[in-house]
Amino acid sequence: HASLDEIANAVEEELDAIAAKNGVTIEYETYSGQGDQSVLNQIGTQVVSEDVDVIIPIATPAAMIMQNATEDNQIPVVFSAVSDPVGAGLVASADAPGANITGTSDAIDVAQIMDFILAADPDAAKIGLLYDKSQDSSASAIQAAKDYCDEHGISYVEKTGTTTGEIQAAADSLVAEKVDAIFTPQDNTVMTAELAIFEKFADAGIPHYTSADSFALNGAFLGYGVNYETLGTKTADMVADILANGADPATTPVETLDSGIVTVNTEIAEKVGIDYSIFKDMCSELIETVTAEEFN
Repeated sequence: HASLDEIANAVEEELDAIAAKNGVTIEYETYSGQGDQSVLNQIGTQVVSEDVDVIIPIATPAAMIMQNATEDNQIPVVFSAVSDPVGAGLVASADAPGANITGTSDAIDVAQIMDFILAADPDAAKIGLLYDKSQDSSASAIQAAKDYCDEHGISYVEKTGTTTGEIQAAADSLVAEKVDAIFTPQDNTVMTAELAIFEKFADAGIPHYTSADSFALNGAFLGYGVNYETLGTKTADMVADILANGADPATTPVETLDSGIVTVNTEIAEKVGIDYSIFKDMCSELIETVTAEEFN
C-alpha cells in the first residue's frame, strides 16, 4: 500500500533522526496488519503485552483497533492518516482529544477535487464514485461528493467493493456506465487495488481523480491532498513530544496538514487527453509522476 508504506518509512526516518540528534535510542518495531482485522487485533494484544511506551497506528481501521486495545491500560496512541478522527469516534474533538489518543489527519477538500473535474471537463454530466463502503474514512468524503454533484446538477453512480476483486468488478461497471470521471477518497481498499484497475479507466479515456499522491503513482490520473511523507514526519514529532516531554495525548490537538498538492500521472494524462496545466493556478504545487509500484 503505497500511501501507508510512505508514512511508515517517514515515521521511522524521523524517529531515527530525532534519536541521533539527541544522543538517545528510540527502539521501535514495525508491523503490518495486511488489511486484516484479526491480524490487527493480534498485533494490538502483542504490543500491549510488551508494555510499549506508545503505539502508532496508520489509517483509521488500525487506529480504532489500537484505541480498543489501550482502553484499560491507557498506553499513548498517536495515529497517522485518519481523515475523520471525530467521526470515527477516536477523539472527542480535534482540539481536545480527551483520552490517550491523538495524531495526524489527512482530511481532504472534496469540493476542490470536484472543481478539478469540472475545470478539465466543464460538460461532465455523470461522475462515478468508487470506494469501499466498509471504510469509515470514506463515508464523509463520499457524502461531500454527492452534495457537490447535487448542487451542480451532476448525476453520480456509486460502485463499491471490499476486496480487490470486487473493486475490479466495480471499475468494470463504471466503465460500462460511461461516466465522465471517477472520484475516490482516501480509501485503503481502492488504493490497494489501483494497480489492478488503472488501465481499465485509462483505456476507456476516463480520468480517475483521487485523494492522495500515491494513487497517481499507481496509475490514477490525479491525486490531491497532503504529502504523506510530511504527514509521517509530523506524526513522529508528536510521538517524540510525548516520549521526551511528557505531552498528554488528551490535550494534544490533532494535527491536520494543509492540502494543496496536485500529483498528476503524465502517462495517464496523455491517454485521457487532459492538459493538466489548467490545474497550476488551482493548487499550491503541481507534481508530475509516472506509474510505478512504490515510492523510492
